[in-house]
Amino acid sequence: MKDQKKQPWLRRRHRIVRTLLYPVIGPIARRRYGVTIRRCDDRRQCLILLNHTTAWDQFFVDLSFRRPIYYMATEDIFSMGWLSKVIRWLVAPIPIRKQTTDVQAVMTCLRVAKEGGTLCIAPEGNRTYSGETCYMNPAIAPLVKKLGLPIMLYRIEGGYGVQPRWSDVLRRGRMQAGVSRIIEPEEYAELSPAALFELIRTELHRNEAETGGEFTHPRLAEYLERMLYVCPDCGFTTFESHGDRVRCTRCGLEAQYLPDKTLRGIGKSLPYRTLLDWYRGQEDFVNAYDPMAHTDAPLYEDTVRLSEVIVFQRKNLLTKSAAVRLFGDRVELDGERYPFGELGAITVLGRNKCNIYTKDRLFQLKGDRRFNALKYVQLYNRYKNLTTGDGNGKFLGL
Repeated sequence: MKDQKKQPWLRRRHRIVRTLLYPVIGPIARRRYGVTIRRCDDRRQCLILLNHTTAWDQFFVDLSFRRPIYYMATEDIFSMGWLSKVIRWLVAPIPIRKQTTDVQAVMTCLRVAKEGGTLCIAPEGNRTYSGETCYMNPAIAPLVKKLGLPIMLYRIEGGYGVQPRWSDVLRRGRMQAGVSRIIEPEEYAELSPAALFELIRTELHRNEAETGGEFTHPRLAEYLERMLYVCPDCGFTTFESHGDRVRCTRCGLEAQYLPDKTLRGIGKSLPYRTLLDWYRGQEDFVNAYDPMAHTDAPLYEDTVRLSEVIVFQRKNLLTKSAAVRLFGDRVELDGERYPFGELGAITVLGRNKCNIYTKDRLFQLKGDRRFNALKYVQLYNRYKNLTTGDGNGKFLGL
């Protein structure tokens, strides 16, 4: 890292890599995702802000512009040993610590901008599980003002229908991606950070659980248990999914996920019309929950691959089958207790990996393909809201 800081961030090879990959990535993206990508003819240096919906969002952005783009990426990308070194050499993403406001990431963005680089940031920092754009950190507005670049607001539509975060399969359907609006520096110079943030948030916000279109696949509901862990009939539970159906393992409640992204109850009516309705109902349940009611017996027990992450270096596998127990006030990893009050954060990465930040260590949990990491994040944040005097707080981490 020290040697890298002494050299320019922008390198000639980044343009060569982009030029070589462009004719390869384009046909793959269009064939796999059915995406229509709008080209941007504005060749100025800029800041691109996008809503984050699929695993290939960065490639859609690349296909819209004609120059190398420097993306902000979480520390997980930089903690994969030799593979991280290859990614850094090829495209030089900007590292950011997912669990906090990272001053070093801000400084790197300013450095890249000063060297003439175009940056791309997803203000959400997360892909949506529900179809609605996730929470955006207001800190994006002061950063935008410091950079002073034209803002390209890049909107991706239909991505949740084609590739929901909780799914492993790509559905057949239509999506599109491209710049929806350009905000010039002189246009936002007079805006307060709060007003600028609201403009960005409003422009990028999408509710794809409610929008039209059909997305087809034989396994439409498979792995919904990565998102769902609260049943409207019996509360905290687990689910199993197959094909286009998902079922509560405790009470047997069953739902079908349809190509138009709506839900249909099997055998009885369902109180939710869409997955966003269910997601909101799940959050409401957690926000009414008393964590101290479950400190003696675990709410959930999982078996995972447990690794320690040496940030920006590598992951050290500790055990392939760690017993993880989730309580209202703590998590236990192979018998070791980690009270929520002593943790820095719990985050979810990718479809269903979980990072647990202690005072001096970072653990990563990787379960089987049906593992639900979301419950760890949301139950931790419920406890944090209550114990930091924000008992009415609704934000649960995503």
